[in-house]
Amino acid sequence: MINEKMHALGDEPSAIRELFAYGMERKAQVGADNVFDYSIGNPSVPAPPKVRETILRLMEEDPVALHGYTPAAGDPAVRDAVARHIRERYGVPATPGQLYLTVGAAAAIAISLAAVTHPGDEVIVISPFFPEYSTWIGMCGCERVEVPASVPDFQIDVDAVAAAIGPKTSAIIINSPNNPVGAVYTRQNLEALAAVLRAKEAELGRPLYLISDEPYREITYGAEVPYVPCLYPRTIVCLSYSKSLSLPGERIGYIYVSDLMDDAADVACAVAGAGRALGYICAPVLMQRVLAECVDEPSDVAAYAENRRILTEGLSALGYEYVEPDGAFYLWVKALEPDAQAFSDRAKAFELLLVPSDSFGVPGWVRLSYCIARDTIERSLPAFKALKESYEG
Repeated sequence: MINEKMHALGDEPSAIRELFAYGMERKAQVGADNVFDYSIGNPSVPAPPKVRETILRLMEEDPVALHGYTPAAGDPAVRDAVARHIRERYGVPATPGQLYLTVGAAAAIAISLAAVTHPGDEVIVISPFFPEYSTWIGMCGCERVEVPASVPDFQIDVDAVAAAIGPKTSAIIINSPNNPVGAVYTRQNLEALAAVLRAKEAELGRPLYLISDEPYREITYGAEVPYVPCLYPRTIVCLSYSKSLSLPGERIGYIYVSDLMDDAADVACAVAGAGRALGYICAPVLMQRVLAECVDEPSDVAAYAENRRILTEGLSALGYEYVEPDGAFYLWVKALEPDAQAFSDRAKAFELLLVPSDSFGVPGWVRLSYCIARDTIERSLPAFKALKESYEG
């Protein structure tokens, strides 16, 4: 018989993916220019020129060597390059042995959770949160514990986290810059969280691992993004280059088990074992090699900043409420009715594809991914106007 748990996951809808698929159908029916697709975080900014140049040059090398296996954790030279980057940029004594190269941040988080939890443990998430956290936590046999972010700034409610930590808590996942809100956790906020985690470790007599999900680290609009291992040593960083280098389909990222934690070597070994158990070994070798040469490449934030300006100014003029994003490329907009799904469905009539907030763990909002063509944003504003007018009837 099939695994009923896996069948349920396969049958379970994903609001983001379903809306994205619907958008592809509508574009085929009415033309791509007539659909305003804010559904998925698929960067419209091309990868930096150095990425293309590196790929083309690497393709001239010995194909047997270029496309052959690396060790499960990744090419030692690539891990050395990433460790050097961490040391130079953040002042952390990163070593290659604490790095595990992955197929993006999704694999990184799934591996990290498997490495530091046991069935029956609890994992805290800050809502609103990326929906797939629930899947990965559940696959470990753990329970998800949701702690709402503080409103209106959507920082971590540290007191609420402290109240949620109990004898079964093993990990806390944070995501800054945040998907879906675009909030960036301040140094003060993270320092307060670190103080709580240290106190709770002493109280409970067990380690509490902070898993820092960082695919948007490089996409900010002036806000500082503190390096979490510097504030809380027992941190596992899960980073992806899908957004920063505009390579979402190439799936390359890493796990960094902070050298600053007292059980660093054991956790790194558990990460390697979890990667093996889950089948996440030997990340795509071509992209490993590209990463080694492009790890210091900056992200093209200017295009996203301009998109953010056009969209927020346009929606402000129309009277929409939203959270001003400090990072990432999402706008968290208040739905015009309590039922976010109903609002999202109604928006489809105006060819606006807006992700309802329910799957992110909160009601009454929609997420707009503005990493799309600037022209699409500009042309969508009359549709937003018509949508709002439909409620004012």
